[in-house]
Amino acid sequence: MHEKVSEKSKQNQEIIKKLIKKLHDGEDPQKVKEEFKEVIKNLSSLEISQAEEQLIKEGMPVEEIHHMCDVHLAVLEETLIEDQDLAPEGHPIHILMQEHAILLENVNRLREIHKQISQKDNFPAILKELAEIENIVDMIKKSENHYLREENVLFSYLERYGVTQPPKIMWMEHDRIRDLEKNLFNLIEKKGENDFPTFLEKYHLYVHGLAEMLASHFPKENKILFPTALKLLKETDWSEIRKQFDEIGYFFLTPDIISEEDMPAEDSQPVVVGEKQVDLGTGVIDLKILQQIFKTLPVDTTFVDKDNVVRFYSEGPDRVFIRTPSIIGRLVENCHPSKSVDRVMEIIDKFKNNTLDKAEFWLDLNDRKIFIRYFPVRNKNGDYQGVLEVTQDITEIQKIEGEKRLL
Repeated sequence: MHEKVSEKSKQNQEIIKKLIKKLHDGEDPQKVKEEFKEVIKNLSSLEISQAEEQLIKEGMPVEEIHHMCDVHLAVLEETLIEDQDLAPEGHPIHILMQEHAILLENVNRLREIHKQISQKDNFPAILKELAEIENIVDMIKKSENHYLREENVLFSYLERYGVTQPPKIMWMEHDRIRDLEKNLFNLIEKKGENDFPTFLEKYHLYVHGLAEMLASHFPKENKILFPTALKLLKETDWSEIRKQFDEIGYFFLTPDIISEEDMPAEDSQPVVVGEKQVDLGTGVIDLKILQQIFKTLPVDTTFVDKDNVVRFYSEGPDRVFIRTPSIIGRLVENCHPSKSVDRVMEIIDKFKNNTLDKAEFWLDLNDRKIFIRYFPVRNKNGDYQGVLEVTQDITEIQKIEGEKRLL
């Protein structure tokens, strides 16, 4: 079996090598692109990347490989547009696929700009190109909600149908994309800290790396994850997903908002609580007022029960981290990127073992200071019932000095 895989890999390398040599010999890139369309039908992005890496190890100049990458990305860009027919317009999958095509198109444009600015000698000579780069980078920053919609909504629904590992892998790749984007964002924001040749070198490295990552990631979702979701999820699931997509928002496209009347009826209606009151021990309060209290609190709260299942989150006007109804019933380990899951589970285990009574973290997010605290919830006998997450933007609180009294 291993020998067959190795032989196939060698064949792939030879095919790609021949195409690169054709480009090197001056053959029309458009003609090579048409040949590559046939090749890509039988090769995954991973196989293409592996073949390119092997050719570099064998001594082929990186510049020659990049010529092939240009063709690969151009073909992929066309393929992503064609893939959109998988779902009708306005469907969550169609929206995600449209965004894939838009993101890759813009990152490819950043690659093209590199060819232009590499002919210049200094920053003043590329002011026009820098303005276009900054506009595209601003759009890429806003595309964060594309990944948030997948991670917080689509992945959650897939998990309900037993599909757990593919979403975890995709989330890991999202984090790799974020790391690559962060390098590019920092370079553009602090371009004055580099001399012009260094800027060009880093720009090429970051943009090329991001383009290659998207070229590898998007087909996995378009060809595997999304078709799987379409096979498993019900019409009512997609209606709920679309509604939650709308709540999170979009970065480029603005699909028509679906009204409640346009949504199909759910299989089962939730239990209506009515005007019931809740005895909290320290007072009796109307349930609707209690709900409004949670919405008014200047903190975000999320409760995970003793079985590690998310049971509740509050809906404040300025929630720090995205929460949607699809998170209810989701295992907490599936609500975090893989790099932080072990730490989260360690905290919960210590809460369960009664060896920890709180955990606190703080971070900088969009120029705001965010304070995150975890508390174990116990009954009157001290038995663990779950964990409460409390998140607060403390930026303005940190500025407080002196006193401000009522009287």
